Amino acid sequence: MRGAVVQRVSALPEGPFDVSWLPAGTPELPLGRLRLLWEPASRAGWDVTAHLGLATTEVLLASWPAAPDDWPRLVRPTIHEVTGLCAALAVATVALDLSNRLAEV
Repeated sequence: MRGAVVQRVSALPEGPFDVSWLPAGTPELPLGRLRLLWEPASRAGWDVTAHLGLATTEVLLASWPAAPDDWPRLVRPTIHEVTGLCAALAVATVALDLSNRLAEV
């Protein structure tokens, strides 16, 4: 596996987030999608990383080295905020495109 793509994040502080597994040969993430990868840390806990898909590449968004076993609770606020920001940017992009097309009419 190459990690998991975040599908949905609960707005509740203790709420879950839904993921879909990514096979190892999966290409880079689509624009605005988040991938989580977690591996056992060298001493204890988990090394967790989050990657963000941009228009032409995938970038490291955040990392939590040696996160405790309840690491989803730790990373959820960041994932929730970035997911919301990406959704807002997508809406703003569509609105800007529409505005530009209407201005040409």
